[in-house]
Amino acid sequence: MFVAVYEFEIKEGAETSFREAWLEVTKAIYEHCGSFGSRLHTSDKPNILVGYAQWPDRETWAKDRHVIDEKYHRARKQMLDCLVQSKTVYELEVSDDYLRAGQSRSPNQD
Repeated sequence: MFVAVYEFEIKEGAETSFREAWLEVTKAIYEHCGSFGSRLHTSDKPNILVGYAQWPDRETWAKDRHVIDEKYHRARKQMLDCLVQSKTVYELEVSDDYLRAGQSRSPNQD
């Protein structure tokens, strides 16, 4: 499994608009491009969000994304309009995995 980690610097006052657009872009990439989905995180730095996207492999992630969906293109433009800058911080291969999405564990569970 391959993971890409992104850092987004958002324009002041644009976080809500960015997050709405990010969700639509992420849904389209999931539905049309073979990703396993993504998570968006707030950080301890003002106006900085961090995204984490999972893919079956690096090759699938690196492919050109030809999404023919007007909603995607509008959301992508909206997302870009909200940015000061963005960058791919890490490109990672999963070596060990003990993450269970959407489930919480009590402290005494192993």
